[in-house]
Amino acid sequence: MAFHFRRLPGWYLSFSSGRYRLPHFSSLLSVFRFSTINGIPDSSINDPSFHRTHNRCNVDERRVLTELSDLFQLSHINTTIPLYPYKESYPVKQIESRDVDEFLLPEEKLRGIFLQKLRGRTAIENALSNVSVELSIDLIAKVVDRGNLGGEAMVLFFNWAIKQPGIPRDAHSYYIIIRALGRRKFFEFMIQVLHDMVKDGVKPNLETVSAVMDSFIRARRVHKALDMFENLEEFGLTPDTESLNVLLLCLCRRTHVGAANSLFNAVGGKIKFNFVTYNVMVSGWSKLGRVSEMERTVKAMIADGFTPDCSTFSYLIEGLGRAGQIDDAVEIFDHIKEKGCIPDTRVYNAMISNFISTQNFDECKKYYKALLESNFDPDLDTYTKLISAFLKSQKVADALEIFEEMLVQGIVPPTGSLTSFIEPLCSYGPPHAAMMIYKKARKFGCQISLNAYKLLLKRLSRFGKSGMLLNLWDEMQESGHTSDMEVYEYVINGLCNIGHLENAVHVMEEALRNGFCPSKIVCSKLNNKLLAANDVDKAYKLFLKIKDARRNENAQRYWRSNGWHF
Repeated sequence: MAFHFRRLPGWYLSFSSGRYRLPHFSSLLSVFRFSTINGIPDSSINDPSFHRTHNRCNVDERRVLTELSDLFQLSHINTTIPLYPYKESYPVKQIESRDVDEFLLPEEKLRGIFLQKLRGRTAIENALSNVSVELSIDLIAKVVDRGNLGGEAMVLFFNWAIKQPGIPRDAHSYYIIIRALGRRKFFEFMIQVLHDMVKDGVKPNLETVSAVMDSFIRARRVHKALDMFENLEEFGLTPDTESLNVLLLCLCRRTHVGAANSLFNAVGGKIKFNFVTYNVMVSGWSKLGRVSEMERTVKAMIADGFTPDCSTFSYLIEGLGRAGQIDDAVEIFDHIKEKGCIPDTRVYNAMISNFISTQNFDECKKYYKALLESNFDPDLDTYTKLISAFLKSQKVADALEIFEEMLVQGIVPPTGSLTSFIEPLCSYGPPHAAMMIYKKARKFGCQISLNAYKLLLKRLSRFGKSGMLLNLWDEMQESGHTSDMEVYEYVINGLCNIGHLENAVHVMEEALRNGFCPSKIVCSKLNNKLLAANDVDKAYKLFLKIKDARRNENAQRYWRSNGWHF
């Protein structure tokens, strides 16, 4: 007759009363010799009955803290201030804390200074100076572009970094901090740094102005960007053609074409236009498929003495395609040479995009072959459009063919594009095609993202490809990526699916050693598999390890909430 033990976190154990005899579960609930997880209210400390009850345990809180520092490898724990006024005292042993600096990236070490809640600018700058890193402009960019520093901390760090030897005090250095502040919408600090830049005698360039304007426009503060353009003289610049083109480009890129057109009409006659100005406006109307506005702008361009170039025609073709006028786009392409312009890669890409939108892949291949036969070569945009379209329509063979041609041509896709190729392949069918993309990309030296590895591991785990799963996991770690909770869960789940329970237990133990406790679903699945295989002893030992790991997590969460740092 079977009976059920009570449910513990993440576990549900069922045994036969006649076959297995396990220790009483009260021993499981007292794995730790002590626990200070639950806080004790201050009112209980002054209660004499509280001390009579707890003195019987004969435990000193200082000893508890010392034991916890050994268990959790605390970088700092002050054992001189007891939480409770016990009379007993124990000798406090010296703790050799593990040096965690070797596991941190340089930018993480610098950002970590601001987590210490130091008081005063001098204290923070001294702490930054004591960090053993080789400071460079690239490292400064990594510190401010990533992480979760506030605006004041970012400015403080930059002001310290700009004083260090080897760091140029030029427009590019200021551009890095201005762009980072603008992306996080720290506009007051961004303008402050811009004024400091001018005070330091560094003149902003168009790149810096573009970062400021684009930050405002992306946050839908178009009026701020327009005010910035009008007040450029405060920063040593003048509202001329080049700065106007920068503002128009930012507006059209963020689909604020109406505001761009109002500005275009307002400054007409005051600021001289060039062919870039007209092309920017044509590109803006093209994104919206406004054919009449595109034609009006092109006529004004010709009337002003400028000849449309390949950029102009590519915008016209794309705009006609978005408006559903594919035949008109084809007509423009067929007569483009008559207008003194030889179609380049951008024009062919526009035609390919139009036929992708109608899912006419025969015409896509036709213009792709025509591009190969011309004097121009396909670029990354060409291959990305074709591969993404083929994968979306589940034309895997065509996608693999184009992908291989891209690599043979020496065009290496960026990490984000490669991940976008692997993602749809991991959503349908077996993982064979996704692994082909991965292997070819790795062969040609492409950088594989951690997200791409996770997608592949998850797919291999689902299909029970344990050999490929473990090989991929090794290659992931060889490429410099570290395993996290998701990675361990995918590997354990995949090994469980094919019955490799011993290897799954080893991976689970490695995850626990590295501080990761997989989800209750994965733990329960492995435990149930072990029980089904009559390996009760191993299931019980693994259960205790997982229970200890969860207690450690709860304990660390408690101490962090009370101001202790690990």
